[in-house]
Amino acid sequence: MNDPSQERPAYPTFWEGFLYWLKLGFISFGGPAGQIAVMHQELVEKRRWISERRFLHALNYCMVLPGPEAQQLCIYIGWLLHRTWGGIVAGTLFVLPSLFILSGLTYIYLAYGEVTLVKGVFNGIKPAVVAIVVFATWRIGSRALKNNLLWLMALASFTAIFVLEVPFPYIVLGAGILGMVGGKWAPEKFQVGGGHGASQKHYGPALLDDDTPPPEHVKFSWSHLILLLVIGGLLWGGAMFILAYPVLKDMGEFFSKAALVTFGGAYAVLPYVYQGGVEHFQWLTGNQMIDGLALGETTPGPLIMVVAFVGFVGAWSREIFGPDLLLLAGFTGATVATFFTFLPSYLFILAGAPLVESTHGDLKFTAPLTGITAAVVGVVLNLALFFGWHVLWPQGTKAAPFAGPFEWFYAIISLAAFIALWKYKQDILKVIGVCAITGLVYTYLT
Repeated sequence: MNDPSQERPAYPTFWEGFLYWLKLGFISFGGPAGQIAVMHQELVEKRRWISERRFLHALNYCMVLPGPEAQQLCIYIGWLLHRTWGGIVAGTLFVLPSLFILSGLTYIYLAYGEVTLVKGVFNGIKPAVVAIVVFATWRIGSRALKNNLLWLMALASFTAIFVLEVPFPYIVLGAGILGMVGGKWAPEKFQVGGGHGASQKHYGPALLDDDTPPPEHVKFSWSHLILLLVIGGLLWGGAMFILAYPVLKDMGEFFSKAALVTFGGAYAVLPYVYQGGVEHFQWLTGNQMIDGLALGETTPGPLIMVVAFVGFVGAWSREIFGPDLLLLAGFTGATVATFFTFLPSYLFILAGAPLVESTHGDLKFTAPLTGITAAVVGVVLNLALFFGWHVLWPQGTKAAPFAGPFEWFYAIISLAAFIALWKYKQDILKVIGVCAITGLVYTYLT
């Protein structure tokens, strides 16, 4: 009768929540699946701040939104526990350590990238990134493509972006419409499986349990919704107004759009960022984009933080504050990219979560989400081919794609890294570490 696991835990103070979200920001490696698993273990199993069912209910809502679902889940649970400021603090601390760490690594990369030590490490990491993206394609596809119709949609999206060079947002929009129509005419083809595979176990009474009456602040209010939208609009408009440099204004507009089309996970936004950052605005090169993804994989926080790398390199290369203030320019670009990418996530959660909490019913967005996820498989496959081409034929161009020698050694590294991820289920950070050492040794030997 005195078993502590059967007693409801004490309500955490705002400071306790603050410290947990800060800790999570420094240990959130492993992509969204790993980050959500860490939160589940800590918040549901150990601390029991929220029950399994309510955790999954919040996760299901975050999964149908554009943007990083792990960060949005932080905002949701922080809001449940400590109102609006709790959500803001939780979402910000999940991202903030990554912004500073990634900015520091990007500065080292840009300032010392030609040093043999740094160059050798990246020579090994680049083929590892190719393997990681191929593995992501396989992992998303094996989970999402459950029938021939979804396979056909994936093939169509690949053709659209690889052959016809259709912009990514149009592919997302078309896939969503096809999913919506298909969900009505052939609903069995567009059923979605369970998200990130939670266990449905019971870990004892939770602070926010299945039958806990909703706190007063989670109830829907039209006045609160309007206030949030006004504040969000003022934050976006005010930030755009104070950006005096054209490059930063372009970044604000571009990453605002990117935040609204990131359905299907972090890998889905990478082709859009590539199309805009590399091809349209030319803030960075294709090879630099691969390096940025490598840095994003090795730092905590959501993988979509690669936008901070793009913003840093873009502002640095354009020397927006002059040649003597490159570090300040880069960090400003990274901050602008991060702010505009993540701002919509706060609005989606703080405005929509009261409606979700008031129903506790199943969401009816699964068919469009299934269609978009199928299309994302084709888009990410295109990204894998693009990265592979840049790494294996570094001298290739659009006019002569296979110009120059084939980098057989990097092909072997990519193949070995893929086998380690796929067959032996090795951790991504370990694979990147081994590949980095291999690349460093190879660079010194050659």
